Amino acid sequence: MRILIVEDDKKVAGFIKKGLEEETYAVDVAHDGEEGQYMGEQNQYDLIILDIMLPKVDGMDVLTGLRKMKVDVPILLLTAKDSVESKVDGLNKGADDYLTQPFAFSELLARIRVLLRRGKAEAKTLLQCGDLTLDLISHKVRRGGEDIDLTGKEYSLLEYFMRNQEKVLTRTMIAEHVWDYNFDTFTNVIDVYINHLRKKIDKNHPRKLVHTLRGVGYVMKDS
Repeated sequence: MRILIVEDDKKVAGFIKKGLEEETYAVDVAHDGEEGQYMGEQNQYDLIILDIMLPKVDGMDVLTGLRKMKVDVPILLLTAKDSVESKVDGLNKGADDYLTQPFAFSELLARIRVLLRRGKAEAKTLLQCGDLTLDLISHKVRRGGEDIDLTGKEYSLLEYFMRNQEKVLTRTMIAEHVWDYNFDTFTNVIDVYINHLRKKIDKNHPRKLVHTLRGVGYVMKDS
């Protein structure tokens, strides 16, 4: 899952980015409202964390602008203002949730998980493809009853595959969802990680789950 942080305080942004990356999210950061609005409009994110007090373009204006451009991903507002009026204003302009600074990272993480599940037909916490399972809460991966140890990036890659079973995923799509804004799409890093992932989930099983469509991309399916 890919998240955009729009926060001018580099210390706060760095703290959130580090914590989310440890939870296997791909994270981009913008340090002013103008850059944040541009990145939010040009890239596909699963969630945006938006500070209200921003240079160049105010956070509320960024929020309004994104909604006008039909960017419908969940947006979580961060602010030092804790007045009811400020919260209501943000929610009325299209925010999905509101968190007052300072905050505990555990609360931010819990709110992110709720927002990412909200609106889906099924609020699943367990993804499954054949006898392969991925627990979104504990991050445990098992196949055939045996635990599989994955790195953070391998886990993110597998989660993206399992959320999009039967769909052809190009390298560009994978890069946009699993890696960050600065990823060099001309490297073979994606293929290397997919090979590592295959060795861990497919190597000892006759039924393969990750398939290559030469010249197109990859697809996960239990068939």
